[in-house]
Amino acid sequence: MIRLCDSMDLEVIFQIINDAARAYKGIIPADRYHVPYMTMDELVIEIEAGVTFWGYEENEMLNGIMGIQDKGDVSLIRHAYVRSILRNSGIGTKLLSHLTHLTDKPFLIGTWESAEWAIQFYLRNGFELVSQDKKVSLLKKYWEIPDRQIETSVVLCNNKWLEIGDERF
Repeated sequence: MIRLCDSMDLEVIFQIINDAARAYKGIIPADRYHVPYMTMDELVIEIEAGVTFWGYEENEMLNGIMGIQDKGDVSLIRHAYVRSILRNSGIGTKLLSHLTHLTDKPFLIGTWESAEWAIQFYLRNGFELVSQDKKVSLLKKYWEIPDRQIETSVVLCNNKWLEIGDERF
């Protein structure tokens, strides 16, 4: 079952993110990887900035989480993670489908360019990579991340983005 997460889920969200993010070790730039990957303070800041987490729950246990953040003219998919022991079980696809049906706004997703599995996941689910030039302007407009992360990331968009045309962005 997919459900809206609340403050009671904070510790589990933290655990899922940091468990799943171990897959980045040795893949993303070493200066961007640290343990924990996301601190509890950083997680709280993300929620205070408007990231709403949804979770996939089975047998009263959250097994995956994905955030959505309204940025006015677009929505962002943020912090999509599944427990490492359940990776490739369809949880991410279910969460992504649920979140992209919550609004008619275009969706953007940022991820590490070296995280091929993540890029392939989004491509399989109907997203497309935006151009390198557009990537930089989108990351600067909609995300608050350091320049080093901008250099080493990609942005993907969904059909709604393509339908309206991205000239206004």
